[in-house]
Amino acid sequence: MSAMTPNYDFGALPALASRLVAVETLPWTPTPFAGIEVKTLLKDEATGLLTCLFRWAPGAVLPMHEHVELEQTFVVEGSLVDEDGEVTAGNFVWRPAGSTHVATAPNGALVLCFFLKPNRFL
Repeated sequence: MSAMTPNYDFGALPALASRLVAVETLPWTPTPFAGIEVKTLLKDEATGLLTCLFRWAPGAVLPMHEHVELEQTFVVEGSLVDEDGEVTAGNFVWRPAGSTHVATAPNGALVLCFFLKPNRFL
C-alpha cells in the first residue's frame, strides 16, 4: 500500500485494518508560504492523493496556483477569500481541474483539503 500518514506510527497493523489518526499528535509543519502550516493526514506518493489540515494565520496568502485535478476544501474556522468570493466556516468549496486562483485568509482560517494531485504553483 502506498498511502501513508507522514510522521505517524500505526504500529503493526494487518494490511486491511483501519488507520485511526490522532490528529492532535501530528506536528504542524511550515509550508513554503508565510503564515500557512499543514498537518498531512493522508498522502499517496504513487497517485498524488493528499488530505491535509491547513492553518492560515491572519493575512496569509497562497499565491497563484492551478488545481491540476479536482480540489475540495471544507472551512472549519475563519474564511478563505479569492476572486470568486468568500468561503466561511462551516461551508465547502470545490474547484475543477485546471482552475487557478490566489487565496487569502484575511482573518485566519483552519481548512480541511482534499487533492487528487498536488497543486502547480504559477
